[in-house]
Amino acid sequence: MRARGATVKARPTAPLPVASLVIGKPVEEAAELLPRLFNLCRTAQDIAARMAFGLPLTETPKEDLTREILRDHLLKFCVTWPGFFGGRPQPIPQISGSDTAVVRAALFGPLGSLPEEPGDFAMFLASGSPITQVLHEIRTDFGPGEACAADLTAATRQNVFGAAALENSVAARQAHRPVMRHIEEEFGRGPLWRATARLYDAQDCLTGRLQDVAIVAPGRAVVPAARGLYAISAEIEDGHVKNFRRITPTDHLLAPGGVLDQSLANLPREKADLAGLVLDILDPCMPVSLMEVDDA
Repeated sequence: MRARGATVKARPTAPLPVASLVIGKPVEEAAELLPRLFNLCRTAQDIAARMAFGLPLTETPKEDLTREILRDHLLKFCVTWPGFFGGRPQPIPQISGSDTAVVRAALFGPLGSLPEEPGDFAMFLASGSPITQVLHEIRTDFGPGEACAADLTAATRQNVFGAAALENSVAARQAHRPVMRHIEEEFGRGPLWRATARLYDAQDCLTGRLQDVAIVAPGRAVVPAARGLYAISAEIEDGHVKNFRRITPTDHLLAPGGVLDQSLANLPREKADLAGLVLDILDPCMPVSLMEVDDA
């Protein structure tokens, strides 16, 4: 039986000492090593590393990155999130070249696109498709202000290398949309806001509107990824990595007082059993354990 007054705290695992693993290595070897160290966002890591190290990219870097991000979004909506509500996993639509009709139909229904106005979005949620059912369940589980974070500064190419807690997420790059602003006003920056952002981000992947990769300064590269902005800064000397720093969306998510801390602090005690869903929606790219603390 759950303890009365129990709150949920997060305990991340110790991060891998990535810098010490790549410093001193030839740039080609270091660029090949990074995606092997982590199972997630391998394409984003490869592109960012090669850009920061001054190495050539594949012929289709943006297309490769878009497919990776879209696959991640589809996995959440079709497989991972339905399981939290007792639903069956849905087949992940096949992503095949420029033919996006199957993916669009699976995500957006007969219209093939998402509504841009809040009133139309409400009707979209009522359509009863497996995808909209996931959003409906999330909206039902979390009331206004629950599992929400404050309006933190959004991560940009200019500030992503800073140490402060930022809103470095898919929601940050979709926050300008009228539907996203409406959800934020009604529910706050919580699970529904973040889950809906993934759907709009998937649409941007399908329409070629995903944010571009960029070199922001010599040795500094910023790449959109499935969780937010991924960044690498490096100093190269005689073809070897002299200095290295890697910034992921999870670094900002787990920062003291950041989105994860705030979201769990704003999760009602009687809904502590939903902490796993909150964590999955926030989606850190490293293991994070949750523990209940009896503060009665």
